[in-house]
Amino acid sequence: MRHSLEFRVAYQETDGQRRVHHANYLNYFERGRVEMLRSIGHDYKAIEDSGRMLVVTEMNVRYHAPADFDDLLTVTTEVLDVRKVRMRHRYMIHRGDTLLVEAVSVIACLDVNGKPARLPDLSPT
Repeated sequence: MRHSLEFRVAYQETDGQRRVHHANYLNYFERGRVEMLRSIGHDYKAIEDSGRMLVVTEMNVRYHAPADFDDLLTVTTEVLDVRKVRMRHRYMIHRGDTLLVEAVSVIACLDVNGKPARLPDLSPT
C-alpha cells in the first residue's frame, strides 16, 4: 500500500530562517498515515472510537536537505510490513524530484487499557 499527499509548508512550521523545524516532519508523517488510511476507506477517528489506538513506538528519520516556508512538498507513505499488533511504514518527503527526508516508523495497536491489541482489518473498503 502506497499513498502520496501534496501540501505547502506553513509559516508557523518554520524556524527563524524560514526553514522547516526538524520536529515538524513528524507531523507530516502523521498526516501521511492518516490520509493513506482515509484513501482506502478507513477513518482514524473511527478506529479510536472502536477502542483501539495506533501509537508510534519507533521512528527513524534521515534528513537530506531542508524545506522552506511556502515550499510545495509531497509526502509518500508506504506500508512495509504488517504483523498481528504492529506495522511498519516508510515515508519520503520530496520537493519536486529532490528527496528531503526519509523515515521508517513502527506503529503498535493498543486497547483502551494500553495493552497490545490485534490490528483492525485495514484492507481497502
